[in-house]
Amino acid sequence: MIGFPRIFRYFRLYPRVVRMSKPVILITGGAGYIGSHAVWALARAGYAPVVLDSLVNGHRWAVGDAPLEVGDVGDAPFVRAVCEKYRPAALMHFAAFIEVGESVKDPEKYIGNNFTKAQRLFETALEAGVTQAVFSSTAAVYGMPPRVAPITEDTPLAPINPYGESKLRAEQALRALGEKGMRSVSLRYFNAAGAAPEEAGIGEAHWPESHLIPRVILAALGLEPAIGIFGTDYATPDGTAVRDYIHVLDLIAAHVAALRYMMEGGATAACNLGTGQGYSVREVVDAVGRHLGAPVPQKTGPRREGDPPQLVADAALARRLLGWQPERGLTEIVQSALAWHRGARYRETVLLPRYGKAS
Repeated sequence: MIGFPRIFRYFRLYPRVVRMSKPVILITGGAGYIGSHAVWALARAGYAPVVLDSLVNGHRWAVGDAPLEVGDVGDAPFVRAVCEKYRPAALMHFAAFIEVGESVKDPEKYIGNNFTKAQRLFETALEAGVTQAVFSSTAAVYGMPPRVAPITEDTPLAPINPYGESKLRAEQALRALGEKGMRSVSLRYFNAAGAAPEEAGIGEAHWPESHLIPRVILAALGLEPAIGIFGTDYATPDGTAVRDYIHVLDLIAAHVAALRYMMEGGATAACNLGTGQGYSVREVVDAVGRHLGAPVPQKTGPRREGDPPQLVADAALARRLLGWQPERGLTEIVQSALAWHRGARYRETVLLPRYGKAS
């Protein structure tokens, strides 16, 4: 049973319908890394972003001037109240746990949050009249592809960890709602990296850090030990694993394109988001070193179990269906990431609390 204080909170929300002149987009996880870039980009594109975030991993400052409703995506009465208040035209769902290693140790946490709560969110939003959704999915739904080649959407869906499984189940739940009127685009990210221009004041600000590029930067700045390179004997040009890195602004441009596609009547779809260009671990490390003007400390080790030699996207479907084209490469990714990691916001939110110093 819902206690009196919560009932009172929802009662207060329901009658307060907020009228906005621009199309309202409800963004779950909008206080996180990728979600905050969506908030920033949507506002610049003429939409009215509204953020729903638990702030478990997000930051209030990351949403800028957008309205922020603090709560859980799995709390159906709360989600319903937010939808009644703002009457969003569409939903963008970013809120999720993303650490692959943690998902192996605690699969229930990932299935519960990334699938069960997501399914409840989608159902609740649809009941409240939201019939369009953009879902933040992942290339992890493909697992270990059977051959080394650019991955298309026809590649078998066979996740090898609970994180990938949770995202695949959420995709399937969203697609199933198509029979009840929900149209959606699931966007399967490869490796998101980089940051918006410095004046936006947003970027990756979380701990622990598991993404390669910020970890390389932290090692280069002397804040973390030498960067580990796991596996130097892959069948790749320099023996290290190859991945497809996509600038976060290109990633978000695809979300805006997917939103427009649906608003023009587009059908439910799933699309890969990547550049089609792979870079090895050593190429990434060297790129950071070049921009810093000094080599990055590194150490080599054996391959990690489950790491494929190459993961590169074939994003032809997104280009064709959404009219989207990535515009930035590894140079722009590294430059923007370095600017963010050297900026005041990152110093205040990560470096000083974590290390007790700014560099």
